[in-house]
Amino acid sequence: MAWWKAWIEQKGVSVKSSPHFNPDPDAETLYKAMKGIGTNERAIIDVLTQRSNAQRQQIAKSFKAQFGKDLTETLKSELSSNFERLIIALMYPPYGYEAKELYDAMKGLGTREGVINEILASRTKNQLREIMKAYEEDYGSSLEEDIQADTSGYLERILVCLLQGSRDDLCGFVDPGLALKDAQDLYTAGEKICGTDEMKFITILCTRSATHLMRVFEEYEKIASKSIEDSIKSETHGSLEEAMLTVVKCTRNLHSYFAERLYYAMKGAGTHHGTLIRNIISRSEIDLNFIKYQFKEMYGKTLSSMIMEDTSSDYKNALLNLVGSDP
Repeated sequence: MAWWKAWIEQKGVSVKSSPHFNPDPDAETLYKAMKGIGTNERAIIDVLTQRSNAQRQQIAKSFKAQFGKDLTETLKSELSSNFERLIIALMYPPYGYEAKELYDAMKGLGTREGVINEILASRTKNQLREIMKAYEEDYGSSLEEDIQADTSGYLERILVCLLQGSRDDLCGFVDPGLALKDAQDLYTAGEKICGTDEMKFITILCTRSATHLMRVFEEYEKIASKSIEDSIKSETHGSLEEAMLTVVKCTRNLHSYFAERLYYAMKGAGTHHGTLIRNIISRSEIDLNFIKYQFKEMYGKTLSSMIMEDTSSDYKNALLNLVGSDP
């Protein structure tokens, strides 16, 4: 990896590994924070939100070795509400957490399609491969088969296509001729005919790289005199429309997409805590600093300020620690 690429990636990380890390004193701090009557929530926040995920896993091992107790189960017995939900989410290995989110989105009555769209459309091929592996290890079933069992029609097809991870951009090369042909095919499949060839849209959106699709979107707008988003809205509806628009948003600007998800998780009456927690935790060691910058550019306020307005107490403090300083 080039030094500049590693530097850029580190600039995006809001939760970094603690230097001079030793899991044993951290485990002891957590044990004392939960020993006896009452709980020292501040100590739990200071340890778990200021360590990388890999370090948290080491702390959990040390906790069990020293005190003969499972750290996650002990935390569950001491904490409650959204603060508990956030802290327990921090204790999952990254891919295990995303597998859990997908499993929870499909279990029981109804399906939370927004969660599935978000994860499948925004992850790389390698990330999706690891999520599928964790899903099978933790739940004893295939993620692809569970998605097929829980969805149907064109929504099922686009989700299964996304799961293959064929959108990775390995070289950055764009074939102008193929981009133009794809744009023409999309126009022919939608605006030009009565009805819509949904599979043509799905195939192009799910198998082309982001850099290629950006060129396709430019060419499409020249041909159709409208954006690809407007065409999707007029040609599709419901769950399929949402899935396609998610792919387009992630293609255009991944950081803007996550900024939007976080904003609407807190905007208006009520808070979508699952979306807020999932996106802050899952992006904290990848690109949350870039998302914070985009959030401020798009909405004229910082992510931290909105969290302060919309949450409270230990839950708020833990979120703010994960988010870090304002851009």
